[in-house]
Amino acid sequence: MIMIGHAYFIICAYILDCIIGDPRWIPHPVIYMGKAIHQLERWVRHMAKTPRQLKAGGFLLPLVLVVGACALTWGVLRLLSLIHPAVAAIFEVILIATTIATKGLKDAGMEVYRHLQAGNMPEARKALGMIVGRDTEHLDEPEIVRGTVETVAENIVDAIISPLFYAAIGGAPLAIAYRAVNTLDSMVGYKNEKYENLGFASARLDDLANWIPARITAVLLVFVAWLLRLDARRAWRTVRRDAKEHPSPNSGYPESAVAGALGVRLGGHNVYKGIASFRAYMGEPVVTLRAEHIRGTTWLMYGSSALFAVLTALLLWVISVLY
Repeated sequence: MIMIGHAYFIICAYILDCIIGDPRWIPHPVIYMGKAIHQLERWVRHMAKTPRQLKAGGFLLPLVLVVGACALTWGVLRLLSLIHPAVAAIFEVILIATTIATKGLKDAGMEVYRHLQAGNMPEARKALGMIVGRDTEHLDEPEIVRGTVETVAENIVDAIISPLFYAAIGGAPLAIAYRAVNTLDSMVGYKNEKYENLGFASARLDDLANWIPARITAVLLVFVAWLLRLDARRAWRTVRRDAKEHPSPNSGYPESAVAGALGVRLGGHNVYKGIASFRAYMGEPVVTLRAEHIRGTTWLMYGSSALFAVLTALLLWVISVLY
């Protein structure tokens, strides 16, 4: 019965997120995770006296936050189940929905698309700047599109597939634990002088957590490309050739799949706070990047995530029936 419950929860949470996303009037768990990370960082930096101690202290961040978030979620659901199982079930669906961001990812990408369609380049650059870390002030349309497509493609994994993957394994407690891992990486997982030691453990744990979901996502994207009559063969060929060239062990898989499906080239030169950086190319420039490729990426995102939710729920149901 637990497996059947997880199947229903995943489908309901996915649909709920697609419909309402993350309304600002509902307190989001990530906000409280961020506050906890700030406090933990201050404490670790105060206690650590050497770089080695700081690196060792960095292991406490995921240990405390991830385990704590998982345990707290499990405890709350247990208490709610004492009131009524239906109350716990509804709350679990809501919690899982907060860990995914299908609608939010679509809205962010399509905002850039709408500004480009209207010919409003300053607003398009501004909208892109809200979702990427690179400098956007002087980008032309193809570069704005590239940044948007890369961001949407990359986040198919950590914003949708990964939390659903862990929800399938351990319900809301494990989905919340994954979101804690991802939040840690986004806050302290930078490869710079400030976080090189403190964020080492958090960054490696995020890489590990996304390893399987990233590769599942690439396969799903290739299949959805075939369903959408895009170039699925080129998508698969691009994944096999280019995914490993990405500096991230995981991000190259969804990015290369999308690049191949759309017939565009991602990667290239980016500027971060005035400092130029080169990222390996993903895909071949069969066509020039244009605004419509943002819409195409959104369709690939919806197709792959919906397919994963349905297949995962079906698999859980089959397992529950057999065992």
